Amino acid sequence: MKYKEVVVGALETNCYLVYCEETLQCAVVDPGAEPERIFLEIAEAELKPVVIINTHGHVDHIGANRDMKDHFGVPLYIHAADSPMLGKSQQLELSLFLGAKDSPPADHLMSDGEEIKIGNSVLRVLHTPGHSPGSVSLLGDGFLLSGDTLFFEGVGRTDLPGGSQKQLEQSLREKVMTLPDETVILPGHGPLTSVGQERVNNPFIT
Repeated sequence: MKYKEVVVGALETNCYLVYCEETLQCAVVDPGAEPERIFLEIAEAELKPVVIINTHGHVDHIGANRDMKDHFGVPLYIHAADSPMLGKSQQLELSLFLGAKDSPPADHLMSDGEEIKIGNSVLRVLHTPGHSPGSVSLLGDGFLLSGDTLFFEGVGRTDLPGGSQKQLEQSLREKVMTLPDETVILPGHGPLTSVGQERVNNPFIT
């Protein structure tokens, strides 16, 4: 399993194209903005999208859901607890700023431990609430897409509606920091890092 990063929008959201090397089937994870850029990256790599996945429901991660869905006709996945964030945006000013469109409803509601098949590869869903009630991280082969749960030497905000510092700390302790140190962290914003690096250097992890 491989991945390509596409940084999109004014908030520089990391959209990931996670794909099976053998079949080139791919998941489009967090298409937050600039759909034409994402389309171009998919076409240049000759990838075949089979699913759209949102790690959570904030507008900078879902703003191009509708474009992806209309273009590829593939199902949209999100955790049940964040599914109410799809549809009419609750962050209208930010949506206008990012050029986001209202998202279609989810076709499938993910749950903790679920496995999502991408060609001959698998992404495993880890429910990691805290940044939002339905935040998930996606575990691939040696890497974790952490959404806005964990960043390089930082963590996601918990002061937005539905956020919880206690839940975030629990998610990090029980779901992320139990992974091998060499696990690459692919965050929702900013540079990649690793579990081992964050275990030593992240001031929010105790």
